[in-house]
Amino acid sequence: MKKNLMFLALAAIGLASCNGGFKKGTGGMLYDIHVDKGAPRIKEGDFVSLQLIAKTDGDSVLMSTYEQGRPILTLLQKAQTPGDIFAGVKLLGEGDSATIKTNIDSIMKKGMRRPPLKGKYIVYEVKIDKVIPKGKMADTAFNSAITAYLKTQTEALKKAEPEKVKKYIDANKLTGTTTASGLFYTVTKQGTGDKPAVGDTVYVNYVGKFVTGKLFETNIKDVAQKEKTFNPMMQYKPIPVAVGVKAVIPGWDEGLQLMNKGEKATFVIPSKLAYGEQGNQIIQPFTPLVFDVEVVNIVHPDPNAKKPTPPAPLTLQQLQQQAKQQQAPAKK
Repeated sequence: MKKNLMFLALAAIGLASCNGGFKKGTGGMLYDIHVDKGAPRIKEGDFVSLQLIAKTDGDSVLMSTYEQGRPILTLLQKAQTPGDIFAGVKLLGEGDSATIKTNIDSIMKKGMRRPPLKGKYIVYEVKIDKVIPKGKMADTAFNSAITAYLKTQTEALKKAEPEKVKKYIDANKLTGTTTASGLFYTVTKQGTGDKPAVGDTVYVNYVGKFVTGKLFETNIKDVAQKEKTFNPMMQYKPIPVAVGVKAVIPGWDEGLQLMNKGEKATFVIPSKLAYGEQGNQIIQPFTPLVFDVEVVNIVHPDPNAKKPTPPAPLTLQQLQQQAKQQQAPAKK
């Protein structure tokens, strides 16, 4: 009897060690809470700000909010499938951190194709920065609380931006020029010939990065493949940019006019010359950006090109006829 008990105890220890201290959740999910502040657990509908790293079983990083420089801000959804990441987040509260493993096969809805990932799990490293519970709070008060929190976070980003720029320049030992607007510009390869003027078209190769070093965009195939951002639907070739006509962010408009054909340079662009306090889909407010840029060619507009003939002004009769057509009810 004692031998059987000893065997069962050893088996239990062995099983625990295989899971690395993980506990079992729903749908084949495993979780290991590293920090538990004892805060109330997150519920559906609560506002959550969290940092997250998603990896494969083999530790290949799929995404990271730390590299992107922005947390995930969301109203916690109902779990879509048993044991998905939403179910895992519900095990945590403000200030907590955990490793959550979701079973890839279990979280696939019926008819969905399994992602081409090796291994059994998607592994999430999660840290909960902020929770605003919905509870019985009125929608107006709830939304006001979220707005106030986001405002404080935006102000913190604004305050931290100059130090981020300085830190990047110092860490990469860049020497160059900061223009009156705040654009930092350093030449990495000299070019030849005249610089482009307003209205010229410049053909450019580029690599866009955050000051964390994380690439977010490039039109250079080799770089995209190396950084695992390659998109077979994209044409990897120099892009045409009309200079000085606000077709691109101000930092590019200014920087391109400092370059000549064949030149390569690095721009460190403060947010006021990029996407400002609004940001965009992948760039949060007050985010400085880094671009490695190469001017492949400069094309001047043809002064002898035939200008399009402006349309003749409409007669009074034509205007009246146009107004009648606009007022006429649409045919079904």
